[in-house]
Amino acid sequence: MSTADTRLRRAREAAARRARIQAALSALPWLLLAAAVAWRVNAAAWSILVLAAIALVAGWHAWQVGRAFDERWLARTLNARRGDMEDSADLLFPHRTATNPLEHLQQQRLRQRVQDGPPIDLPEPWRRRRLLLWGTLAAALAGAVVLYPEPQQKSSTASTPGPERASPDRPAQLTGVSIDIQPPAYTGVAATNIDTLAATVPEGSVLQWTLRFAPMPRQVELVFHDGERLALKRDGDTDAWVGRRRIDRPALYHLQLEHPLPAAQAGENRIDVILDKPPELRVLKPLQTLTMAASGQSQWALEFEASDDYGLSPSAELSITRTVGSGENITTRQQTITLRGRGGPKQMRYAHQIALAPLGMVAGEDLIVRLSVSDRRTPSPHTVVSPSYILRWPAPPVVESADLDGQVKRVMPAYFRSQRQIIIDAEALLKEKPRLAADRYLERSDRIGVDQRLLRLRYGQFLGAETGGTPQLLPTNDAQDVHQTDLPIEVASEAPAPAPAPDPAHVAEDADGHDHAGGIQRQPTFGEEAAVLEQFGHTHDHAEAATLLDPATRELLRSALNEMWQSELKLRQGEPDRALPFAHRALELIKQVQEAERIYLPRVGSQVPPIDPGRRLSGDRSGIVSRRDPLHQATAPDPTAVDAWRALAPTPGAAIPDLDLDLDELARWVDSQDVADADPLQLAAAIAEVRRDPACRECRARLRGALWPLVTRPPAAASERSSAGESGDAYLDALQREGRQ
Repeated sequence: MSTADTRLRRAREAAARRARIQAALSALPWLLLAAAVAWRVNAAAWSILVLAAIALVAGWHAWQVGRAFDERWLARTLNARRGDMEDSADLLFPHRTATNPLEHLQQQRLRQRVQDGPPIDLPEPWRRRRLLLWGTLAAALAGAVVLYPEPQQKSSTASTPGPERASPDRPAQLTGVSIDIQPPAYTGVAATNIDTLAATVPEGSVLQWTLRFAPMPRQVELVFHDGERLALKRDGDTDAWVGRRRIDRPALYHLQLEHPLPAAQAGENRIDVILDKPPELRVLKPLQTLTMAASGQSQWALEFEASDDYGLSPSAELSITRTVGSGENITTRQQTITLRGRGGPKQMRYAHQIALAPLGMVAGEDLIVRLSVSDRRTPSPHTVVSPSYILRWPAPPVVESADLDGQVKRVMPAYFRSQRQIIIDAEALLKEKPRLAADRYLERSDRIGVDQRLLRLRYGQFLGAETGGTPQLLPTNDAQDVHQTDLPIEVASEAPAPAPAPDPAHVAEDADGHDHAGGIQRQPTFGEEAAVLEQFGHTHDHAEAATLLDPATRELLRSALNEMWQSELKLRQGEPDRALPFAHRALELIKQVQEAERIYLPRVGSQVPPIDPGRRLSGDRSGIVSRRDPLHQATAPDPTAVDAWRALAPTPGAAIPDLDLDLDELARWVDSQDVADADPLQLAAAIAEVRRDPACRECRARLRGALWPLVTRPPAAASERSSAGESGDAYLDALQREGRQ
């Protein structure tokens, strides 16, 4: 659409809008007049119809007025108001097309003038005098209708006396009770009506009280135990007072008027709330939280069952998490699936089959699922989530190389598989015996025996045995300093040859004759007992101090070592056929040790601080803290409940003493406490009864009984020691004085 067409269209719409507004303003005074007449005659039914009819006629008239402003009107108006149109404004609109080149040229000239010329302003001027005249006339007529005096026959009705008002001499009394209970729509519970002030309603219900009194009070309020007030409003000219409130938690309330009600009607009224419980979710499949994937398994069946007191959401969300990678490089991929439940609105079942192939699971990965179900509670539904259920694809067993035997260690890792290899090597040697020379046969059997010895020594570490080496000789004045070194295992049967005197820097490293962890060694001090034990003794060669196994497993391992010893003996003697029975029994015992589940930590001694010999026998006690454990005063419990319970205690005699108890402070204390062991509404009602009638013995007894669960039991106190006689007391006092010094 060109700029000229846009300006023409806006000019026409503005003129039509101005005409419609003037037509509506012209009809408005007559609508006001009709409303005044309807109010005066109190005819609400037909007055609404009359007003609606007048409004429809006025709207139809305004619409018809706007329709008159079409393109032909615009062409006539432009020809009349603008001379530059040259009486050719019809050429600007589609209903008049150019039939020859001259008209086409004139059409282009007019469009250019509309586009480049001043804005087109065609609305009719406001008819202010006409609107003012009609408004004044309608206002005068409406005023006359409203101010016209009432007929004489209605004066008797106006002078009819109203209901009797309550006064101090004659206070109001409750004559009728009606409470409409409207539960939330999502519960599906039908609305009910009760005629008592106490009620039990679902959570979130809207209660509407309709109370009737005689005589008529001036104001009625419902005062709740938390301090909130609900002012009831009078229902028209009737004697009913109406009020509404939403109830989300239990409440206690009473009626309050300008004059006190009778004692039977002034008590506390209780509203109990039936809470909306969250859904209950049960897992039917799988039965265990961890499921190992079977070989060739392609699907994983899941089935859940949920129930709720009012109704479940028709759909549930199944969260599927897949772990990718292993070790420290594990990542997760998560997706959510919506499941539709089957069954009734209060109990549904959700079933799903997870296809494992599309997920691309590989060995060593886990598939974790959780189902979340919501109920229909609005605006914030309850949502419960099931525990995580895992489908694990077991990773293939890791075959460890012999080269990693000393690098990768668990509790007892690669040692368990070496005994089987010794048996395999011995059986292979027996098959090759006819083809081997005697010395070659003995050499290979000896090497298998060396392997058996290595394995035996490694298992012996778990029982506190040494890993190799020769004993350390004690030094003597006439003995030459000989350095004992570890011998190769292959030539362990040969006698050790003396070696040259070692470097003093290496003495500490090899002094114990076996492999200790490396580190900086301190020089021993002459006469120091700990240094002598450290140099020539061992504190880790005790089975009780070095083991990681329980006693039963330790005995199995000791039996396996004995069998290994016999196998090693026969192998070193060149008799592998006689060594095999011992090797097989050792393998069976090792399997039993491998199946042991419990692992115990090694026993360690206490770490005491070092003793400073320089302060010995000096009498210097600085820095020594007394190890006495004095009795500290226990933290006193909150005395509010105890003091109130004691103040409410019954007293003998006919006269009831004044109550020395601040009930307002007690009520605030009850509101601030987590009274899980007592009923807070019962406490509030009992406090209100005592506040209303302090001299009521039964009210005091009920409040005292309600406070009893809140009374804290006093802590156990230390009792004084019994007397030990004069001499005994003197001795104990002397010990106590000595301890203070």
